[in-house]
Amino acid sequence: MARTPRETEEPKPLPFELLRDFGNRVAEAYGLVFTLPDDLREIYLKFGIDLAGGNGDGTWRLPVPARFVIDRHGIIRAVDADPDYTRRSEPARTVEILEGLRATPSAKERS
Repeated sequence: MARTPRETEEPKPLPFELLRDFGNRVAEAYGLVFTLPDDLREIYLKFGIDLAGGNGDGTWRLPVPARFVIDRHGIIRAVDADPDYTRRSEPARTVEILEGLRATPSAKERS
């Protein structure tokens, strides 16, 4: 399998668990996967990016960039998903939403 430059660097310790969606199975279950068109495949290959090899399954599929905020009860409180990777909400907005959830006591805590 081809390695991307990011994968060849020494991993840095993170204060949280990092998950990887091999084969885009989870993203596909949420309808958040697309196949790169042929013209973009050629561009990727010109830059030395072998997505099919990097995916490890021979596909030219990518997940749609997405961010979900899900509360303790499994309720989706915010979604940011756009196939255009250049349009993303500011991370600060997600932090605000998370802080708002932390500040709101759950029904169990109120009783």
